[in-house]
Amino acid sequence: MSKKILVVDDEKAIQELIQIYLSELDVKIYPALTGEEGLEKYAELMKKGNKPNLVIMNLKLPDMDGIETTKKIMKMDPSALVYGFTASFNSGCAEELKKAGAKGVIPRTIGFAAFREIVKKILKGEKVEIPKY
Repeated sequence: MSKKILVVDDEKAIQELIQIYLSELDVKIYPALTGEEGLEKYAELMKKGNKPNLVIMNLKLPDMDGIETTKKIMKMDPSALVYGFTASFNSGCAEELKKAGAKGVIPRTIGFAAFREIVKKILKGEKVEIPKY
């Protein structure tokens, strides 16, 4: 049974790169281009008994930001596993994302191959060391 990942990111190019780099993992990716779309997809998947194993969240989104979206996902499902994946990892916003319920923030500067390895560990339930950049 493949794992399910909800990717909330407004950049289509990033969505495509995540799809490409995670394709070798046994995962089904559900893309969302806005926070609202991410909330709708999470709720829909939960309703079907098919909740995402992981949510990848960008901080900057066109409607509500990743912090607010994460808060709402955590309210809907306190056991949700959310990780930020953002270029804004050194900002106070990254800390706010963790306060909202994200387990960690992965800097985009690590590249997509290293991102894939981190996601693989997260999905296996292994301890993840996120590099600081």
